[in-house]
Amino acid sequence: MKTLRPIVLATASQSRRQLLAAAGVAFDAIASDVDESVIKTASKAAGASVGETALELARAKAASVQADRPDALVIGADQMLDLDGAWFDKPVDMAAAHRQLSALRGRPHALHSAVTLFGPEGEVWSHVATAVLVMRPFSDAFLAGYLDAVGEDALKSVGGYFLEGVGVQLFERVDGDFFTILGLPMTPLLSALRAAGALSE
Repeated sequence: MKTLRPIVLATASQSRRQLLAAAGVAFDAIASDVDESVIKTASKAAGASVGETALELARAKAASVQADRPDALVIGADQMLDLDGAWFDKPVDMAAAHRQLSALRGRPHALHSAVTLFGPEGEVWSHVATAVLVMRPFSDAFLAGYLDAVGEDALKSVGGYFLEGVGVQLFERVDGDFFTILGLPMTPLLSALRAAGALSE
């Protein structure tokens, strides 16, 4: 598997870096300096959907990094959680993680994972994938035990959980691609990288 063009992943997310590396893709990782709150506020005011907002965030990250790496094909990605129209961000502290998981308990929610590619010519591809997850009606004692077990790792994802670890015990049903849930829809992204001449056919 040979990388034919420089690839940059515009993220600080360790899980996205691990996903791309595990797929055998050579890349640099550069975190963007995009102010997400400004984009989210503008998107809400414009009546944009959660998926559209996630894509705008991914585009902003890719464009920001591509300006500094004009030689590269830049991957921008973002993920947003939608609970009946309410948008969730990463919890700011353990009390917020408790509140979020309590709100999600026993209900379905959607994760919208957006990914885009930017080259010197601008955006060359974009994609939004959605997964629907249903949390089981777990007890208060289970929730407290879960948060004790994961600690501040609960602050690293928009839902306060990691499906690839003990967080799977929170769920009753999961409908969607595993990579989408982890925040980087890998199979469409790899296809797009091949189409853009960045990976060997």
